[in-house]
Amino acid sequence: MRTVRLTIKERETPNISVEAECIVPKNFVDDSYGQLTVWEGNREILLTDFFDTEVTGDAQSAEDVEIILNGESLKTVKRVGEYMDGGRITVEGDIGMHCGNFMTGGFIEIKGCADGWLGREMKGGKILCHGNASHYCGAGYRGVKTGMKGGVLEVMGNAGDYCGECLAGGELIIHGSCGDMAGVDMKGGRFVVYGDCVRPCGNMKDGVAEIHGKAYQMPPAFSYEGEEVIDGRTFSVFKGDVANRGKGLLKTAEYEYY
Repeated sequence: MRTVRLTIKERETPNISVEAECIVPKNFVDDSYGQLTVWEGNREILLTDFFDTEVTGDAQSAEDVEIILNGESLKTVKRVGEYMDGGRITVEGDIGMHCGNFMTGGFIEIKGCADGWLGREMKGGKILCHGNASHYCGAGYRGVKTGMKGGVLEVMGNAGDYCGECLAGGELIIHGSCGDMAGVDMKGGRFVVYGDCVRPCGNMKDGVAEIHGKAYQMPPAFSYEGEEVIDGRTFSVFKGDVANRGKGLLKTAEYEYY
């Protein structure tokens, strides 16, 4: 097993965002990582000039690599774990936008909070965020009609607006509450919110959404199908969005119409 610890060096401009899509386990199987670069604003620099790097152990494949990220300004570091296909990344703090973009395998654990587009269009693997996630969690990028397609994305805190937008597969679990338009344009998958949300699942076409708290301002274009007991509680079950001939199921413990 190879462990790679990356610690951000002291920065003169700690608020400038950093593009670091190279930080995936497969790039650290051998010692060629010394040639990897990141972009700090419009400046391309070596990864090793930006991070203090400590490597122990050996690896035969990405599955044998764990990357541990720490430092004061991790929240400005974007695209960590992009296209990740195996191994493990542990973030000891907050992380910037687009963490886990398009990932197909492996495990990302974030011990703090995540900025926007966490797990954007992911296809496999698992992301666990112990804090809150910002807007577009598990969604597609602006203008993209398909969001998360597979894998598991779990947030122990709250999520922002448009969580699960265009969700097409996999499992998206929010233990806190979501903001506005959760699950909008949902096409498949399973979306679970243990707290509240606002205007959920408008334009829904397929998939299953469970709101264990209250669905505020629920869109009216859902047909009531009856009740279902989940975890010992009674949920109202709706089918829709019927305006789209949708076949999705929206299950909620409490609701009020828009």
